[in-house]
Amino acid sequence: MFSSRSSGTYERLETGQGPSRGTLMRFAPWKKFALGAVVIIGLFYVLGPSKSRLIPGSVPSIGKPDTTNVDYSPPPPAPPAHVTAPVHDDDMLPSKPNKLPTGPENDPDLSKTVHCTVPYKSSVPLVQYALMIDAGSTGSRIHIYKFNNCGPSPMYEYEVFRMTKPGLSSYKGRPQEAAQSLDGLLDEAMKVVPEALRSCTPVAVKATAGLRLLGAAESAAILDAVTKRLHDKYPFSVQEPDGVVIMDGKDEGVYAWITVNYLMNTIRSDSPARAPTYAVLDLGGASTQVVFEPVFEKSDSKMEDGEHKYELAFGGKKHVLYQHSYLGYGLMRARQSVHRLVEFMGSLRGSASGANATVVNPCLAQGTSRLVEIEDERLGGKFNVTMVGQDVGSFESCNRIVELVMAKDAICETKPCSFNGVYQPSLLETFPSGKLLLLSYFYDRLQPFLAASKTLASAPLHVSTFGTLAEQVCRGKSTWTELWGGDAALMEELEGRPEWCLDLTFMHALLRLGYELGGEREVEVGKQIEGTELGWCLGATLAMVGADLKCRA
Repeated sequence: MFSSRSSGTYERLETGQGPSRGTLMRFAPWKKFALGAVVIIGLFYVLGPSKSRLIPGSVPSIGKPDTTNVDYSPPPPAPPAHVTAPVHDDDMLPSKPNKLPTGPENDPDLSKTVHCTVPYKSSVPLVQYALMIDAGSTGSRIHIYKFNNCGPSPMYEYEVFRMTKPGLSSYKGRPQEAAQSLDGLLDEAMKVVPEALRSCTPVAVKATAGLRLLGAAESAAILDAVTKRLHDKYPFSVQEPDGVVIMDGKDEGVYAWITVNYLMNTIRSDSPARAPTYAVLDLGGASTQVVFEPVFEKSDSKMEDGEHKYELAFGGKKHVLYQHSYLGYGLMRARQSVHRLVEFMGSLRGSASGANATVVNPCLAQGTSRLVEIEDERLGGKFNVTMVGQDVGSFESCNRIVELVMAKDAICETKPCSFNGVYQPSLLETFPSGKLLLLSYFYDRLQPFLAASKTLASAPLHVSTFGTLAEQVCRGKSTWTELWGGDAALMEELEGRPEWCLDLTFMHALLRLGYELGGEREVEVGKQIEGTELGWCLGATLAMVGADLKCRA
């Protein structure tokens, strides 16, 4: 059901913002714990294995009332391409192809559809395209979606996907260059969308965590330049009023949840009654999101009110979701924080530190090294150090560093909390047997191992899978050769990326320590469903095409 794109490993563009309405969950708590833990952590190089700390969830207490209400109805979205939508008998083509189009390469007519010959309503076109650009910190990617209007609501048929690097946030101080970086993506849209439909094709550019981290002035200049270039150079209709924006973190997570559950047919109007929904855990580069639909068995239990509560009307049904976006806990930002903490503790122990120093780091695999840029929060500025795994790199020692970074012991004002003091209903209690789908970097880091091992690929995946792989990878090249020496592609990956040890350890800690999932809990990883890219883009586009169609004059 979940498949990978043939073009290679999916390097997820950073997802998410911090908490909505301008409230950021800062990554600073590690400093509060670092000094108090130096004595213990300073021994991590010689200590043996230790068990991860798991704090069981407690009964929720009263929180601040603040409920978000979002309603996408009417109309409910239509089924994806592999599910036939209702059409009028007199509108059916004489013969429908056995295999529905999956892209422009096998679509007989880009301006028409195989599902019907006239639209359900005369006020809408037979075929409608929509463009969604995901502007992340490491790159930008475009989703060119095709819909038809054979039924009462737009029916999704397929997407065309393209990406480019670097991301908009790499063009700090160069807004015009940032805007021009999207030309290749939009030129692809010009090839796909028929000329007669371009003026009525909505386009949106939604930036995520990377651009927010630039600051208000820098990001605003880039967004203004992108808006102007879209108007001046391309014929598409820029979505109003939020066509080119930094997306709210809560919307991003919920849109990803909509995408997954829409494609899995759990939330559409034609979905089976009481179809269980998927929980979506998305790990980007700058942030990570969790969205699920908790079930409270006890009559006196409920979700606390607040920005984490998201009431969604979709497909004629109402869903009350829990969502949160942790800014600073994406994989790339977590790496930076781990390296910074290791260097900081080294300076307190009196070992070499500062510019051009060599620092022993247990989160690098044994026998590996990497030049790392450290952002000096004490004195300001940046400097380079050489991090080495030597013979101390290990899952257990690295895990203790990650525990500090995750601030599991932060004050929890409204219980229960996940980590960093954030309220979250217990997944163990309110989602005990629901399906968990892990996206983005979760998929990226696991997929090479699945490709290298038929046994691993054919067996159910569990939270403990990430821990087992982390233990093996952290041991270094001798273990790699023993386990995966016959797979040249995986060996090249491991040898060229010393932080595999850190990445897998952090992912395991996020699931086990952060979200308090049992090691035996089964999970799924995904990148595509039936050829459609997973993530927030389709969910956001469904909301866009379900609104009134506005064509450009």
